[in-house]
Amino acid sequence: MFPSLDLKLQRFEELERRLQEPDVLANPAALVEVQKEYGGLRKVAETVRTYYRLESDLTGAKEMLELEADEGSREYLLAEVAELEQKIGGMRTELEDLATAGDAATRGGLIMEIRAGTGGDEAALFAGDLFNMYSHFIQNRGWKIELLDATDGEMGGFKEITFGVQGEGAFQQLQFESGGHRVQRVPETESQGRVHTSAATVAVLPEATEAEIDIRDEDLRIDTMRAGGPGGQKVNKTESAVRITHIPSGIVVKCQDEKSQHKNKAKAMKVLRSRLLEATEQKIHEERATQRRTLIGSGDRSERIRTYNFPQGRLTDHRIGLTLYKLDQIIKGDLDELVGALVEFDRQERLKGLGATPS
Repeated sequence: MFPSLDLKLQRFEELERRLQEPDVLANPAALVEVQKEYGGLRKVAETVRTYYRLESDLTGAKEMLELEADEGSREYLLAEVAELEQKIGGMRTELEDLATAGDAATRGGLIMEIRAGTGGDEAALFAGDLFNMYSHFIQNRGWKIELLDATDGEMGGFKEITFGVQGEGAFQQLQFESGGHRVQRVPETESQGRVHTSAATVAVLPEATEAEIDIRDEDLRIDTMRAGGPGGQKVNKTESAVRITHIPSGIVVKCQDEKSQHKNKAKAMKVLRSRLLEATEQKIHEERATQRRTLIGSGDRSERIRTYNFPQGRLTDHRIGLTLYKLDQIIKGDLDELVGALVEFDRQERLKGLGATPS
């Protein structure tokens, strides 16, 4: 077995016990946090438990086979042993997938930030295209999307947009989208048909729970203001927009999507926790840089990871050397082949890092 999966099973069983404790049941906020982590670990825990049960059944069947003299009974037991061995073989592959996925396998939620980079209005339009691309992919998977904050571009698209995604496997599938995305195409405003290059950055943050990131009230500065958009759009008469500054780290988060100040604060805190978790994990990655098992998991926003070439209908992911000539389908949300290739590449790299297969 993989030790990391045993640890997740132990944590799941600990949470099972906590869900029966009166102090947790009496505290709605604590109960939600425990249930959320419990739900995230359920798939791993149930798979590991099934594996151990099958191993126990196989051991029992083999012991009975050694003691059984009746030919008819031996034939039945031999068939049972063969069936159990086949099931265990299949489950080992499943366990291998869960182990190589690491913590991503138990994280359903994520927060994605898309920001226009170099290229002015065209970059904002590209950021909007990326948001639409991810939105269609998310909806096709049956996941939920929640807009957290957005600043519109002058000619459409977004200068920046932040949104949350909830769904089983969402973080595992989308975690490798972090980095610099470059587009090459003829802008609508280009009268001479010249190809321009613009860019946007994407950050995928694991959604952090209050249990993972404890934020003290005294470490926060909270400012409220009226929400507004370009050209006077979306202006509220009340001060519903919220900006939160985490003083120790200097991280600033704002949210103005909701009309309620309370809801905007809750959304901003969600983003802040995720950014703090990302900063913590990035520090750990840097400390273990020589041991990093996969390059595509680094999440470095400054790294150019992908080029979208519209004249050639070509998408190239530079990290794994993958080129696909179906950009028109990809930009509409058909990311299955691309995402699948990234996840499989990461799986193979992590498997090399584990250096062993389950016994």
